[in-house]
Amino acid sequence: MHFLDDLKWRGLIHQTTDSSEGMKALYSHFNKGPVKAYCGFDPTSDSLHIGSLLPILNLVRLQKAGHKPIAVVGGATGMIGDPSGKTQERTLLDSAALEKNLAGIRNQLGRFLDFSGSSGATLVNNFDWFKSISYIDFLRDVGKSFSVNMMLGKESVRARLEDRDHGISYTEFSYMLLQAYDFYVLFKNHDCTLQLGGSDQWGNIVAGIDLIRRNTSKESFGITWPLVTKSDGAKFGKSEKGNVWLDSARTSPYEFYQFLLQVDDKDVVHFLKIFTFLSEKEILELAECVKKSPEKREAQKMLAQELTRYVHGAEELLGAEKASQALFSEDLSQMDLKTLLTTMADAPQTKLPLSRFDTGIAALDLLVESGLCASKGAARKDIQGGGIYLNNARLSDVNLVVKKDGLIEGKALVLRKGKKTYHLVIAE
Repeated sequence: MHFLDDLKWRGLIHQTTDSSEGMKALYSHFNKGPVKAYCGFDPTSDSLHIGSLLPILNLVRLQKAGHKPIAVVGGATGMIGDPSGKTQERTLLDSAALEKNLAGIRNQLGRFLDFSGSSGATLVNNFDWFKSISYIDFLRDVGKSFSVNMMLGKESVRARLEDRDHGISYTEFSYMLLQAYDFYVLFKNHDCTLQLGGSDQWGNIVAGIDLIRRNTSKESFGITWPLVTKSDGAKFGKSEKGNVWLDSARTSPYEFYQFLLQVDDKDVVHFLKIFTFLSEKEILELAECVKKSPEKREAQKMLAQELTRYVHGAEELLGAEKASQALFSEDLSQMDLKTLLTTMADAPQTKLPLSRFDTGIAALDLLVESGLCASKGAARKDIQGGGIYLNNARLSDVNLVVKKDGLIEGKALVLRKGKKTYHLVIAE
C-alpha cells in the first residue's frame, strides 16, 4: 500500500498543507522518488512515553515504504519548551538535565529506526545549528519573515493568551520561529521536504513551510495526525501511576503489557490501526472478534503482544505473558523474583526478617501480621473455608509452618484472601 494510502486507512491524516482535491500534490511529490521527512522529539525526559510511539511508528512506516526519515531531538528547542497543547509554561531544564534527556532519547530512537546504509534514517540535534546564531542574526534573518498578527492567530498562542492565569511568555511565544527554522535548515541542508507531527503542531509546521517559501520560493509539505485520545476523550498513555514509559526501568514490560491488555473495546481497533503494523485484513478480523466475542479480548491480547514485543523484545513479552498467566494460575512458585516484585508492585507489603523463616513462621501468624486476617481465629476460619491462598495455591492446613524453602527464590511469598485481595511478604 502507498505510504499515504496506509496513513489514510489507519486514520493518521488529520491535516495536510496540500489543499488540492485528493492531495494530488503530495501524491505527485511521493511518486517522484524517495521523500525525506522529519519529526521532532522534545527532550522533556530521558525516556519517551507510549504516546511518543506514534511519531516513531510513522517514521518507521515512512522508512518501510522506501523513504528516508529524519529524527530531530530538540537540544535547542528543549531549552525553550513548546507551548502547543500546554496550559502553562514548562519548567526550563538546566544543561545537565537536558543532556541526560537527549542521550536517553537518542538511545531509544536507535532501537526503532534503521540508521544504517545510504537509505538509513538520520538523527540530528537542532542545537548544532542554533548554537552559532546570534540573537540579532536570528531576528534579522528569521524574525522579519513573520508578522506578530499571524503568530497571534495560531491556536497554540491564542489559547494561552486567553488564559488569564498563565498567559504566555515571550520565550514560548518565540518557539514557533525556532521550529520553523528547523524545517528551513533541514530543507536546505538535508533536502527534507515534509514535516510530520501531531495536530497540535500544525501552526509550527505551517510557519516552517512559509519560511522555506519566502527564502527559496520552493514547495514543502506538512502532514499532521489526530492527537491520540480514548473514546471518553481522555488522553491516551497514562496509567494510575502516571505516564507509561518506553524505558523498562520506569515502566516494566509487565506493566506495559497489562496497560495495553486493559484497553477498552471501544478503543482497541483504533489503537491496533495506529500502533501496529498489522494488515488491514488482520485488523478487520480482530474487529469482528470484538463484535462477536468481546469476552475473549483477542484484540487486546494482540495489541499488548505486538507493542510489548516491538518496544521490549520477544523475551520480555514472554516474561510478561508468563507473569500474567501465573498471577491467575494456581502456582506462583515458578515465577522469578524480579517479575514477582514487578507484578505485585501495587499490592500491600509486609517486610519480615529472613531469620524468622529459619525455624519457620506459622501461616496463621503470617495472615495476622500481614493484616489479611484480624486474628488467628479468623485466619483459621478463612483457611477452613477455602478462602486463603499461599503463592496462589489454596491453603488447607491450618497448622502449616512456612520456611525458607516456601519462599520464591528464598525472598518472598504472596498471600491471597478470596479472589482479589493480595499481600506480598518480603523476607530481608
